[in-house]
Amino acid sequence: MSTLARDLTREVDHVFARLMVRAVGDGNDRAFASMIATRAAGGGALPVWLGLDQADFKHLMAHHFPGVSPDVLGASDGTSPLLGNRLDEREELIALLMAHRAAHSPSETWMARVVASGCLASDHLWHDLGLWNRAELSELMQRNFPELAARNVHDMKWKRFLYKQLCESEGIYVCRAPSCGVCVDYANCFGSED
Repeated sequence: MSTLARDLTREVDHVFARLMVRAVGDGNDRAFASMIATRAAGGGALPVWLGLDQADFKHLMAHHFPGVSPDVLGASDGTSPLLGNRLDEREELIALLMAHRAAHSPSETWMARVVASGCLASDHLWHDLGLWNRAELSELMQRNFPELAARNVHDMKWKRFLYKQLCESEGIYVCRAPSCGVCVDYANCFGSED
């Protein structure tokens, strides 16, 4: 492991530990702590404030990690370069997720917005979100959007699955996630599901 990779890992671990010490015990604490820690260390692909507006990010921090400053993410220029001209696409993803939320926690709304923002990046969704493995993403989906997660009976990659759900809702049955074409695992995600 390079010195840079070790430094990034240490930074992620430090921020994650700082957040989890203050975690309130909500089911999404760990997932948000992973995302925030990864983003604070410069990893993942989420835009500023994890794709939320600054006020919502502050509410998320107060709900999950009271006493930890939202400045844990560091200085921000306030832009969200990931979104660009794909705001309609993001809103469709948010609507899909919200239509299937568990309705157990206010953090499901934040999670829907964050997951939708992560879908606009170009790698595996778990990686773009700043999670540490695919299992974390599967748990997050089952906890926040259980009905939608239950539909993923073939364990399809989550980004592909979400876009497939959008396409099917529009009556389009051959559809691919628009940001996956450049991924090194494209063949694994879009190969045969058998």
